[in-house]
Amino acid sequence: MQFCQRCNQQTNSTTMSRFNTQMICKTCETKEKQHKDYQHACDEELQQIKEFNNYNFEGIGLPDDLKYSNDVLDSQSE
Repeated sequence: MQFCQRCNQQTNSTTMSRFNTQMICKTCETKEKQHKDYQHACDEELQQIKEFNNYNFEGIGLPDDLKYSNDVLDSQSE
């Protein structure tokens, strides 16, 4: 069993975020895909691959409105 690096919930599968290098659960991935900057993050990643052959792009950074506070993580793990 794994834990989502964003929401800290237990999960059976994870995927890499498009905004940063966190391994996230399907719930967090769904929220991420609905974010207004998601397409920009995808486009930047593709540009890094095409122009610079950079397959280790760390992303454009996680938007503040997708971050979880420590209070949220603490209450989820109780």
